[in-house]
Amino acid sequence: HQANLRIIDAVGRRMGVSSEQVVINIERYGNTTAATIPLCLWELQNEGKINKGDNLILAAFGGGFTWGSVFVKWAF
Repeated sequence: HQANLRIIDAVGRRMGVSSEQVVINIERYGNTTAATIPLCLWELQNEGKINKGDNLILAAFGGGFTWGSVFVKWAF
């Protein structure tokens, strides 16, 4: 989930990705916990920023030291 912008920026820097490659929606929706990634994907699809065949890396962090990530080839 996107707990705050400071954490999102720090994770992006440590992963070596540009700010343009990190989707941030906390300022529009707040902390949406488990709905963060689906909301980001919905926004990207509606804005035409992801297309069929695009490669995506999705990462999520939760309470404590829980986390998960997945590589997705967008099929829509």
